Amino acid sequence: MPGEPVVDAADGHADGVRRRDFINIAATSFAGVGAGVAVAPLLMQMAPSADVQALSTTEVDISKIQPGQGIKAVWRKQPVFIRNLLPKEIAAANAVDVATLRDPQTLAERTKPGKTNWLITLGVCTHLGCVPLGIGEGETRGEYGGYFCPCHGSVYDTAARIRKGPAPKNLQVPEYKFTSATVVQIG
Repeated sequence: MPGEPVVDAADGHADGVRRRDFINIAATSFAGVGAGVAVAPLLMQMAPSADVQALSTTEVDISKIQPGQGIKAVWRKQPVFIRNLLPKEIAAANAVDVATLRDPQTLAERTKPGKTNWLITLGVCTHLGCVPLGIGEGETRGEYGGYFCPCHGSVYDTAARIRKGPAPKNLQVPEYKFTSATVVQIG
């Protein structure tokens, strides 16, 4: 009769909704949830542990660093030089013709906008991984007033750019951000 649902003789239900379809959907859903529950612990074990996550970033209070001073922090077991540049050091860095540099970068490219006095670099020479001098009080800074690696004679300027010696690149600037006016987060 027109208007009445067609009844399937095999399972006795109206047209479009069969018991077999419901079982297929339920079985597929159950298998999907089961696979997710089985795989989740495997994926969770690949996540970094809490101590590794703690090493991925470090926060440094820079409020006590006076202009012209610098400190050495540690991030991922590597030294990080944080230096509060003097206006004359900024002027010396900006006076250099960038085209003459081995690894051309301006001071502005190596610092954050509005914070050009804060130079933050890894304290690892790009030649063989030595720790250059120049961040500590009274240490030799080399002829360009930045950092000096006594191992092989690499000399960096006030913007930590390589100026002389075997190092091929400038001291690396790590990823960092200022979380407040006096705290910087490295990593």
